Amino acid sequence: MTTSNFHYDLFVIGTGPGGEGAAMQAAKGGLRVGVAERYQQIGGGCTHWGTIPSKALRYAVTSTMRSLRNPVLREMGVNVSPSMAQLQRGTQSIIGKQVSMRQSFYDRNHVPVHRGQCRFVDEHTVQVDDGELIRSKFFVVATGTRPWRPPGVDFDHPRVFDSDTVLDLEERPDSITVYGAGVIGTEYASMFRNLGIKVNLVNSRSKLLEFLDDEIIDALSYHLRDQGVIIRHNESMDSIDPQDDGVILTLKSGKRLKTDVLLWANGRQGNTDDLGLDNIPIEANRRGQIDVNEQFQTVLPHIYAVGDVIGMPSLASAAYTQGRAAAMHLLGTADGNLRVHDIPTGIYTSPEISSVGRNERELTEACIPYEVGQAQFRSLARAQITGSTTGMLKLLFHRDTREILGVHCFGANASEIIHIGQAIMNQPGEHNTINYFIETTFNYPTMAEAYRVAALNGVNRLF
Repeated sequence: MTTSNFHYDLFVIGTGPGGEGAAMQAAKGGLRVGVAERYQQIGGGCTHWGTIPSKALRYAVTSTMRSLRNPVLREMGVNVSPSMAQLQRGTQSIIGKQVSMRQSFYDRNHVPVHRGQCRFVDEHTVQVDDGELIRSKFFVVATGTRPWRPPGVDFDHPRVFDSDTVLDLEERPDSITVYGAGVIGTEYASMFRNLGIKVNLVNSRSKLLEFLDDEIIDALSYHLRDQGVIIRHNESMDSIDPQDDGVILTLKSGKRLKTDVLLWANGRQGNTDDLGLDNIPIEANRRGQIDVNEQFQTVLPHIYAVGDVIGMPSLASAAYTQGRAAAMHLLGTADGNLRVHDIPTGIYTSPEISSVGRNERELTEACIPYEVGQAQFRSLARAQITGSTTGMLKLLFHRDTREILGVHCFGANASEIIHIGQAIMNQPGEHNTINYFIETTFNYPTMAEAYRVAALNGVNRLF
């Protein structure tokens, strides 16, 4: 496969999860691999602005506030109010550990990292900044996304943030408006409300997170409102007016909201505008995303694209799998996309949401005879012990074959709990059955025991 005309067999643009997955898989497959990274450290948006720092902050918020609400500490007279800077203090050390670990992967597999903005010169050549020209037989574009910034919004104002800059918020505001109720907006609305901040969550759609199961959506909406979040559906921005003492959001419905700060969480833009696509036949759409086929190939078969830059599902977990799938395809070791249609959602609100498979709405539209098994977390001993009684596990299964069709979870540790159902759902033939959960002994007390409770609840509905 190696050709003397090329510096590399594969050159990867971006070192986030998608780029890393592709680079490591190809290197282990014996290819000469190089990568480009424009930021000062590797890891991409996942490590520096998205998944890792936001989840680290979420953990700091939830664990700290839970401790401060502990009756024992209250009785001892402990009554403090941590600042945002204090809550974020541990985040940089976690990012540092991630960077160090991931750099060791590149070093160990002899994959050099070229620093700078990478641009295509022709179909087999890229230039890193204004320096070296690099020729490669294959490419993987894994440049990720950034928050979309609409014209007319002053993001340089100290009271206006997007999902990247909000991590630099040092003082805890008394109130915040989150514009955009997708995954990022909903997660941050939940996090800020946990801190006791007054939250307006403005949604341009009629429901929160419409891709989820309706019952989970209802549970999330109820829980957010129960915590005190004001949710405003079917609204769109008319103007944003930042002032010295707050930010005024005027909606097209005529409503006006004023809060200390505003978080813009409405949309992402692919990082393709400075990629030199004008020099090759690949075009990005209006959101900067690149179209690919089932094998993650662009219109040029030797150039692949993976991760957030290709659009949904925009998950770090999916990006890594996509990167590996692209590398395996170009290696010729796999002609498939590594179960990319079996990707669980992981939404880190408080509490978490996770799901895999189809939801009730989809099954009903497909006229599939299904039944529902539920376990309320408040009935689980482990949840009672830990005080995490909000939530539920929901199993959807075929009422004739008992095949598990979907698993939906809302509550503490949902993103971990979901993988048990995912594993059984993907067993071949008759091995995918709800009977597994009825016949299997689960540790007690555990959250995983919810599978047995939900399975028995569902089977008892059959006749």
